[in-house]
Amino acid sequence: MKLVVVSAGLSVPSSTRLLADRLAAAVVRRADAEVDVRVIEVRDLAVEIAHNLTNGFPGGALAAAQDAVTGADGLIVVTPVFSASYSGLFKSFFDVLDKDALTGKPVLLAATGGTARHSLVLDHALRPLFSHLRAVAVPTGVYAASEDWGAEGLAERIERAGQELASLMPKAEHRTEPRVVPFAEQLAALEP
Repeated sequence: MKLVVVSAGLSVPSSTRLLADRLAAAVVRRADAEVDVRVIEVRDLAVEIAHNLTNGFPGGALAAAQDAVTGADGLIVVTPVFSASYSGLFKSFFDVLDKDALTGKPVLLAATGGTARHSLVLDHALRPLFSHLRAVAVPTGVYAASEDWGAEGLAERIERAGQELASLMPKAEHRTEPRVVPFAEQLAALEP
């Protein structure tokens, strides 16, 4: 299985990348097949994204990232919260993808922020964006505020979301072209 992680953290080290890595590890633990994980650091593509927005052509690194996302069996997307929403760079990365790249693709939504007051970003910004892109967002999104690191509950949310994504990713021997997964099938896949 091919898992692609899109991390939009801007600093090094980044709590956004830390959350992304923990989510990827949870998917790997829960998958019943070998998982090939690729991490895309959006900050490294900022200049190529800007050029693509203005001239319509991706540079080499951006084209490789677009191909990775298109060919993924599942995605983990993690953004820091800026002004109560996803970051502009995060959104710009998804703006330069082919309009059908995420159709039917299972996606785990996650975000980081300084306060728990921004936790609604998952349902009020990320879910609508990925719904518009026709992706299949897993039910459990993971938001991590500064006080959540090391606190009770975050590890359980990470594991639950990892299980949900792993259960929706097609196994390598069953991989097909992207398709829209019926809602009933999504729910059946999540039952223990």
